Amino acid sequence: MLSKRTQFLLRWVAAVAVTGCLASPVSTVGAERAPLGREIPAYRAPSRPGPPEPSRSTQAEPEGELRLEDALALALLHNPRLAGTSWDVRMAEARTLQARLFPNPEIEVEVEGAPGSSRIGDFKADETTVRLSQLLELGGKRPARTRLAAMEEELANWNYETERLAVLTNTRLDFIDVLTAQERLRLAEDLVALSEQMSEAVGARVRAGKVSPLEASKADVELAKSRLELERARARLEAARMRLAGAWASASPRFLRASGSLSDLREIPSFDVVQADAQHNPEIARWGREMKQRRAALSLEKAKRVPNAVLSAGARRFEYGDYDALTFEAGFEIPLFDRNQGGIREAQYRLAKAAYEKKDVELRATVALAEAYEELTTARLEALGLRREVVPAADHALRAAREGYQWGKFDYMVVLDAQRTFFQANAELVDALSRYHRYTAIVEGLLGTGLDSLNGIQREREGNDNGQ
Repeated sequence: MLSKRTQFLLRWVAAVAVTGCLASPVSTVGAERAPLGREIPAYRAPSRPGPPEPSRSTQAEPEGELRLEDALALALLHNPRLAGTSWDVRMAEARTLQARLFPNPEIEVEVEGAPGSSRIGDFKADETTVRLSQLLELGGKRPARTRLAAMEEELANWNYETERLAVLTNTRLDFIDVLTAQERLRLAEDLVALSEQMSEAVGARVRAGKVSPLEASKADVELAKSRLELERARARLEAARMRLAGAWASASPRFLRASGSLSDLREIPSFDVVQADAQHNPEIARWGREMKQRRAALSLEKAKRVPNAVLSAGARRFEYGDYDALTFEAGFEIPLFDRNQGGIREAQYRLAKAAYEKKDVELRATVALAEAYEELTTARLEALGLRREVVPAADHALRAAREGYQWGKFDYMVVLDAQRTFFQANAELVDALSRYHRYTAIVEGLLGTGLDSLNGIQREREGNDNGQ
């Protein structure tokens, strides 16, 4: 049979345990995903972290040809920077959970009138007091703190979305670099093959006594230079492959070549249509939540003006009279000097600053979009001009020069000049096509959507205008 004092203590301890179990569930806050790459799964940190697993990106990488879709899927699932940003979201969720919790109650046991004794069994007390204290957050601090944490959690999701688009864009740029390096390697191989043919043709004419041996020396020099350029092209391709594989944390690429072509030149929508769709850019779209977060921070600072209160309730056991009595206490600070004036003013300044930061982000995004769009249209026009006029003309000139050389109409320098012009024109075409695809990726990354969908919007608008 438990003594009255033991029963008395157990009742209060049970009350404390029940109070401590009262916790509100946390809500999940998300950010709207931009249309670009929305269908591709991306890494999300698990809610319960465990030991780090070995990376499977190397095993998932194709060993033959690598498509752009495969590269993007690998990067979004295994990019370490995106994974780290995903853990920032989980940490923000944890802070929201913590913000919703009530302060822990405190229990205090006080024993009075207990004389010393050499035997524990002789312990006696005149009075035993058990007191339970609870901090009461007044002024709406807990709801304001919860709203602020929820806003910060949503901003963490927006940061994740920004990083997701950055990974998509950078991976596309690296993939385009691989395609470009492959095209330059093909040109270098063609140049070596053509230089070898010219070296043999010049040698045959020298042996026949039709031209000076000096021309053979010039052809050999040109062949040696073309072989050096071939080695440089191979090195650039290997570096591009390494850079692309790094997008999914692979130190050694397993794919042999990138599958794709730079020759596709799609129509570009007008800048008005492009600029009107800029709201999908998370750097801009997030500022609606950023302003709410600053207002929530100001509300929390204002709530801190109201002092908290501490309520205590307990019971006192009088052993000498064998009866119990209830005790109550209440206390709070007097906001005489500190009314959180500095915290409120700082939050007001931060809110005022946010309007200028928002404007700055919008201006910088508009300028970056305009510059990238201008580079995109210029690269497309240049690529079209090179492909339709310059390269065919250079090819015709080279064929005519080689044929004339065979018949003795031209000397070797004419053929060499036509050969250099032809390969320079093809190299410029590759560069223009590469810039077109690179700036397409950059513009789509800034917009958060594909240009093909905007072309459809423009055609629909033009159809409506013509119908009217």
